[in-house]
Amino acid sequence: MRTLFISDIHLCSDRPDMTAALVHFLAKEAVGADALYVLGDLFEFWIGDDDPNPLHQEMADAFLALSQQNVPIYFIHGNRDFLLGQEFAKRAGITLLGDPCVIDLYGERVVLSHGDLLCTLDEGYQKFRRITQLKWLRWLFLRLPLARRQAIARKMRGQSQMENAYKSQRIMDVTPAAVDEMLRQHGCKVMIHGHTHRPAIHHFQLDGAPARRIVLGDWFEQGSVLVCRPGEQLLETRPLAAAR
Repeated sequence: MRTLFISDIHLCSDRPDMTAALVHFLAKEAVGADALYVLGDLFEFWIGDDDPNPLHQEMADAFLALSQQNVPIYFIHGNRDFLLGQEFAKRAGITLLGDPCVIDLYGERVVLSHGDLLCTLDEGYQKFRRITQLKWLRWLFLRLPLARRQAIARKMRGQSQMENAYKSQRIMDVTPAAVDEMLRQHGCKVMIHGHTHRPAIHHFQLDGAPARRIVLGDWFEQGSVLVCRPGEQLLETRPLAAAR
């Protein structure tokens, strides 16, 4: 019995090593799992399900192969791939979830999130996030010519990298008050999220009871996987070279 969680792979054509590592993970390790949860930022950016990028079809095929072996796959949007839609989900055999959402993990209520909602000190980003959630704006963007969408995505990517270079680590991390609020709102004592790229298991007290916040790592230098079994949660790493 094991359930797997990953996030923040940030797949792109420039990093075939990360793609190979994830394909290897899906084909060799995730087989036989009770479920696989991908908590956002699977891709570096996503401009629409109609993007013909071969990487997208490669990953859809890899996820579908796992799904066809009776492993349920669930996906929560990240801040990089929030436009990933039902068309890709169907091709890949994955189920899209809301953010946040609550699951039963071997008898324990656990709230899942990508994690960017919890970074409330980053007011500029939170404003941007609220704008990108507007359905009419998404509808308009997805109807722009593909080349125009690609240009916008490149520009936004560059601006984000520039802005983050000047932000303090404190601003880009989650705030304890936001964590507590989300846990209380959903009646949970355990949270799993990604986004911050700071893998750790944090133990703390919430309303006089023990609580845990499990943060998933990214796949830039090594694979990062949370392996959960009844009564056990382990953050593990995987060398990217293992897939070569």
